[in-house]
Amino acid sequence: MKKQRHTLPYLLTPDYLFDSFDQVTPDFLESLGIRALLIDIDNTLAPYEQAEPDERIKAWFDDLAYFGIRAALISNNHAPRVEQFNRTLGLPAYADCGKPKSKMLLVAMKEMGVFPTETAGLGDQLLTDTLAVHRLDMVSIIVPPIKDKTTPFFKFKRWLEKPFLHRYHRLYTDERNLY
Repeated sequence: MKKQRHTLPYLLTPDYLFDSFDQVTPDFLESLGIRALLIDIDNTLAPYEQAEPDERIKAWFDDLAYFGIRAALISNNHAPRVEQFNRTLGLPAYADCGKPKSKMLLVAMKEMGVFPTETAGLGDQLLTDTLAVHRLDMVSIIVPPIKDKTTPFFKFKRWLEKPFLHRYHRLYTDERNLY
C-alpha cells in the first residue's frame, strides 16, 4: 500500500505495534534496514516512577548493541530524569525534546551518523512519538503504555489515538499481526 505522506492518517498511524519494547528484536530491525533506534523512556521502557533501567532493559540494549543497532534515548521528560535513567546505559540521551517536534531526532541521528531512512522511533504515544518520526518519514514502532497516567489530559490523548490504532489494525492486521 502506498502511503499518503504527510496526511493526518499517515502521520498518526504507526508502522508497527508490539506488546513490549523487547519484542523489537535486532532481526526485526535488520529486516527493515534499520541501523539505529530512537527510543522514548517513560511508559515505553519503564513506568515514570522507575528511576533506573532493570536487567530486562539492560539485556535488550546489550542485544541491540551486539548486533550493531545504535540506540539513543529521546524523551520529553527533563534532564534529571533522563540522566538518572541513562547513567548505567551510557547511551546518547536527549531530554526536553518537545516531541512531536523532530529537531532533537535530527540532532541524535546526526551525532550517531545515520539517516532517517535507516532509523526507527520506538514509543508509546501516537501524538508525540509517531508524529515526530513520521514527520521525518521514519519508521514508527509503538508499544502500549506500561502504566498510563489517568489524568483527564492523558485520557483525552489516548481517546484521540483510538481511530489511528483502529486504522493500523484495519490496514495491517494480516501482515503485521504483532500486537
